[in-house]
Amino acid sequence: MARSFRGSYTVSVTPFTEDGAGIDIDAQRRFLDWQIACDVPGVIVLGSTGEFLAVSDDERRELVDSTVQHVAGRMDVLVGTMNAHTPTAVRYSREAEELGADGLMIIPPYYYTPTDDEIFEYYRHICEAVSLPVMLYNNPFTSNVDMSAKLVARLTAAFENVRYIKEASMDVARVFDIIEATEGVMNVFAGERVVESYLLGAVGYVNPFGNYIPYATARWCDLLEQGRIDDAKQIEHLADTIDHIIAEGHPRYGHQCYSKALAASRGYPMGDVRPPLTRFEELGEEGRSRVAEISKLMDEVDQFAASCCAPTDAAQA
Repeated sequence: MARSFRGSYTVSVTPFTEDGAGIDIDAQRRFLDWQIACDVPGVIVLGSTGEFLAVSDDERRELVDSTVQHVAGRMDVLVGTMNAHTPTAVRYSREAEELGADGLMIIPPYYYTPTDDEIFEYYRHICEAVSLPVMLYNNPFTSNVDMSAKLVARLTAAFENVRYIKEASMDVARVFDIIEATEGVMNVFAGERVVESYLLGAVGYVNPFGNYIPYATARWCDLLEQGRIDDAKQIEHLADTIDHIIAEGHPRYGHQCYSKALAASRGYPMGDVRPPLTRFEELGEEGRSRVAEISKLMDEVDQFAASCCAPTDAAQA
């Protein structure tokens, strides 16, 4: 496992055509070029924000293939290959590897509330089928499963390709617990509370904000690597403000709907979400008003991020 994942990875939206009937590959390519121009080190396609449950198998293959081919090694491409049916998760994982992905992000089997042994067997089947790095994804709020530090350590000890985790349990102390339980082997990516997570040993951040402020999110992690905690806290404050505005207007899972609208406001239209999620157009004037409010904060956070960097770097914002 030669690759080393670090920094801010955008968990990207999936671009649908205007009628929602297919994948908009041209939109995806423009979006990826924007991410690369902002020095984002990696994208993760077909995560929760990417509506992985709403795409067909053919669409999945098309999106992964086009993403890998277009990126062509310019940044890391990870693929969400989770499924509550273990053989399907294995098939998705093998397909991603065959198509040239750099890694996988996989949430435990969702809905069923599996036991630790069942979760272990799920990952065993996947890890024995592929050689790619596997990023575990712990998000009990969407999966109905909370992987303990003990279970993460068990998986890390058993499988050489399990060396990353997106930790999104909202228990920031879990970052330290995982690192300690795995004797420093596991590389933790924050799912929230980024500054605190880095101070406890995290090495990256998997986030939806990169869909519309990729320059700022990439600099956020750069600043933390440089030990510039106060500057990173200011970016976090502005990102949290954006998050609160989205949550007020769409409390269940607004980042899918609003991420697409906000990307479009920056010149990168990605279509709308698929049913049963609420389409942005259905939010009417309230949605448009929130996007206008957030756009001002996006300008502010990008300007602040640029001010923290050397002139040659800031010119990319």
